[in-house]
Amino acid sequence: MAEKDINEISRDARVLFNKANEAVQRDNLDYAIALYNQVLEKEPGFFECRKALRELQFRKAGSGGGFFKKMLSGASSSPLVAKGQIALRRNPTEALAIAEQILNSDPNSSAAHRLIVEAAQALELPRTGTISLEVLVKNSPKDKNLAIEFANALGASGGDTKRGEQVLMELLRHYPNDGELNQALKNLSARTTMDEGGYGALEGGQGSYRDILKDKKEAVSLEQEKRVVKTEDTTERLIGEYETRLQTEPNNLKLIRSLAELYTQKNQFDRAMALYDRVKNSEMGNDSSLERSIANTVVRRFDFQLEQLDSSAPDYAQQKEKISAEKLNYQITECQQRVEKYPTDLAIRYEIGQLYFQAGKITEAIQEFQKAQGNPHKRLSAMGYLAQCYAKRKMYDLAARTLQNAIKEKVVFDEEKKDLVYNLGCVLENMDKKEEAIEQFKLIYEMDIGYKDVAAKVDAYYASQ
Repeated sequence: MAEKDINEISRDARVLFNKANEAVQRDNLDYAIALYNQVLEKEPGFFECRKALRELQFRKAGSGGGFFKKMLSGASSSPLVAKGQIALRRNPTEALAIAEQILNSDPNSSAAHRLIVEAAQALELPRTGTISLEVLVKNSPKDKNLAIEFANALGASGGDTKRGEQVLMELLRHYPNDGELNQALKNLSARTTMDEGGYGALEGGQGSYRDILKDKKEAVSLEQEKRVVKTEDTTERLIGEYETRLQTEPNNLKLIRSLAELYTQKNQFDRAMALYDRVKNSEMGNDSSLERSIANTVVRRFDFQLEQLDSSAPDYAQQKEKISAEKLNYQITECQQRVEKYPTDLAIRYEIGQLYFQAGKITEAIQEFQKAQGNPHKRLSAMGYLAQCYAKRKMYDLAARTLQNAIKEKVVFDEEKKDLVYNLGCVLENMDKKEEAIEQFKLIYEMDIGYKDVAAKVDAYYASQ
């Protein structure tokens, strides 16, 4: 895995990130924290989001609390810390998410920050680990080993090495004759000198070529190529290690599952599914997360088949349609099985509602979205889909009423509310309520002139006056 900037993350993650930033501006901190965590679930290497979340966690916590509050917080987070330590050995990405859960309520938790440092090392996310190391140093300012670890991490990640030097020099005031501290400071100072000359970033194959190459496009190309190769090499290395361990630990089900995930990443789906079958037929087989992993692997195989199609082939469109239909049919069948197995899980009801909607099964979609409204995290989105279902049936009055109710519940005028307001405008247009429709589009126009075709609609309205 590699750390990413905003231009490298998925569109869905970017939309959520922008929503979170808007929530911060409106001082809706809880909502923003929830959105930042959602982004990191999709893009754990998105450093800008990780940094923004950390700042917001501290901002929400404030400066108060005292010893008693910290003691209670530490006690309540102990089960999560233990869970994170277990996940660290099996799935470092999961360990990152668990650590963030702890930091959402206790941003100073040393146990959670240590989890992040170790998970970041396993996932090769150097800057992610560095921001947690800085908190650990603040929590234990006289810990020599921690200070050296932090300073070295700053140097390795291309961060603020001057900051690392300051930390080490501060400790040297207390331990002026410590040889290890003096050597660490010398090493870091040498790295700083190289960085200032433009070559430190290349040391050990780490860092950026931008300061060396004049052609910025060439620099970007080399960085991306290096990142892909590094990820591939890491996956190959882990597969080799896990296969070797499996010979001596044939019944290690967590190891088998981790190996299956790696083979999925390498698009070796038959090997992955064979390993998943071993877990499925064991005492750990009745696990909803295992079912989801298997389903994701099958869907990824469909996606891989689509990627392999030759777009210049005469039957490209037919082949694409055939595979896409098979993929959707599989998703619906698999999700139906989970609905039957977990009938009270409204998140799964919402998921199958989306699949029914995508397949054009509007009656079935309406039924599922009506149930999914009971999930507070899916309620407004489910109402939005319900309105679209009604509109497809030309039940415009039901669609309008559903959207109006959803809009009343949505306080923040974010992307989700824009969607609701825009769809209401479109429904009112279909009801020949032109004046009411344009009022909805004008609400968005005042906030975001570039949203969909709102500018064209509003401009055309005023031109006709």
